[in-house]
Formats: sequence, structure tokens, C-alpha cells
Amino acid sequence: MSNVILRLRQFVQASRMLFLPIMLICIALGTLAAYVWNGVFHPVAFVLALVGSCAAHLFSTMFNDFWDYLSGADKAAYEREDTASTDSGFLTQKIWSLPAFLIVTLLMGGIACLCGLILFLSSGWGVVPLCLVGGFLAFFYVAPPVRFGYWGQGTSELAHVICFGLLPVMGAYYVQVSHFDWRLLPLSLPIGLLTTLVFFNHHFLHWQTDRLAGKRTLVVSLGERKSFRLSPILLLLVCLSVVACVLTGALPAYALIALLTAWPLVRMYRKMRTERTLQSHRSLMAMSMTMTIRCGAILIAAMAVQGLAGGF
Repeated sequence: MSNVILRLRQFVQASRMLFLPIMLICIALGTLAAYVWNGVFHPVAFVLALVGSCAAHLFSTMFNDFWDYLSGADKAAYEREDTASTDSGFLTQKIWSLPAFLIVTLLMGGIACLCGLILFLSSGWGVVPLCLVGGFLAFFYVAPPVRFGYWGQGTSELAHVICFGLLPVMGAYYVQVSHFDWRLLPLSLPIGLLTTLVFFNHHFLHWQTDRLAGKRTLVVSLGERKSFRLSPILLLLVCLSVVACVLTGALPAYALIALLTAWPLVRMYRKMRTERTLQSHRSLMAMSMTMTIRCGAILIAAMAVQGLAGGF
């Protein structure tokens, strides 16, 4: 029994489940939109969408670790004092063997594919393009021959908006009602942009070793100073996207309360204008993740209240 618990704990660490609340927020928003806008809720479809999207997320995370390990990007981050590695450490520190890590990774991908197949059979054709696009982006983020996460020019940031915003929100909605709604686009933007902000800020922790490994993230392409100036602009886009959701009717007016969650980050940006250290960048990334969860929770609560109030 103790061995099973140890393995489960290792899996939680190896897959970095810390980021799963992001996917939970996406699925909750899409499902609530189906209920608020159409009065429909299918529990089985919700569970399958949640399990499938979470499995796809874990597959993507572990698959990226696998290829970043092979490229040397993760290992290099351990060898410099001015960088911090953000991988799980299960490959770089030899906790798991490469084959074992890959088997667990592929298992997550298999679970995601199985859920997608069941949802396709039960909900319709719309599941197919969502799964194909999501699968392509998850697989080729750092895997050859595409490796678009190494291109720079904002390609990885765009992928984050799509994979942690548009696709799961649209998918969770579609499997409930078997059609799409244009309001899903603004509804998916706040969480998609927030996730982009989290991963953008986490690139500050190891941008020097990313550059040496040929991984041209946007922080590598622009440099630390220009990238830091871009970070609060991303935060502004998050706030504007929440306003856009209200203006388009995707969210009720009281969802604007979520804008208050941006204040700690605003204060942090002001503090970092004059001096930025590795520790301050760590704090910035952590605060970005905290804002994502808090903002997402408020948006979910706002839609839930709207649904209970009959759409008003």
C-alpha cells in the first residue's frame, strides 16, 4: 500500500498536476455556458470532457519534459545559478528512467484519445477538429520535426491561448449541446490569456539556458527587458477580455469583480521596474498562477449564479 501511495505521489510530481486547475476552469466555463445559454447539462459528457482534457494536459506537460530533456534545455537550467529549472526533475535527476517516463506519458495520451473517441460517438463531428488541433499542438510543441515552441515570434504564446482557452471551453460546451456558439470566443479569452501570462512569466526563470539550447521563446527573442515590458500588457489584455465578455453577453456584469484579482500583479510589476532578480521572477510567476485560479473561480461563480438566477 505504501508503495502505491509513493508511486501516486511521484506521478503527481512528474506530471506537474499543480497546473490542472487551469483545465478545470476551462471545462467548468464551457459546461456552465451550455447550461446558462441552453439549459442543458449532461453529467457523463462533463466527466469525460474533464478527464480527457486533464489527461491531454498531463500528456503535453510530460511530453514537453521528455523532449526538453533530450535537447538539454532542462539539464542546462540546473547548471547555472542565475536560472531556475521548471521541469519536474524526474528525468534530469534520474528519479524515473526514460522508458518509464515515456510509458506514463503515452498512457495519458491514450486516455485522452479514448475520451475523445467516446465523446465523438456520443456528441458529434465537432469533437474531431478540436481533438486534432489540440493533439497537434500538444505533440509538436517541442517535438521534432515541427518544434514550434522553439520558433519564437509568439508561436508558443498563441498555442497557450488556444490549448488552455479556446479548445477546452469550446469542447466542453459542444459535448453538451452538439453545436458551437460565437460567444465561446470571448468566454475563452480570459483564462486563455491568463494561462499565457503564467507560462510567459515562467520563461523568465531560464531564458538564458533556453537561448543556449536553441529554444527561442518570446522572452529569448525579445530579451529580458523588452519582455518584462510586455508582461503587464498581457495582464491588460486579460482585463480587457473580461470586459469584452460582459459587453458581448458571454458573462454577466457582476463578473467584472474578477478584475480585482489583477491588483497584486500590478503592485508586483511596479516593484520590479527598478530591480529584477531570479527570486522576484519566481514570485511574479507564482502570483500569475494565483491570479489565474482566483479570476477563474470568480468567473465560474458568476456564471453559476447567472444560471441559478435564470439567465439574468
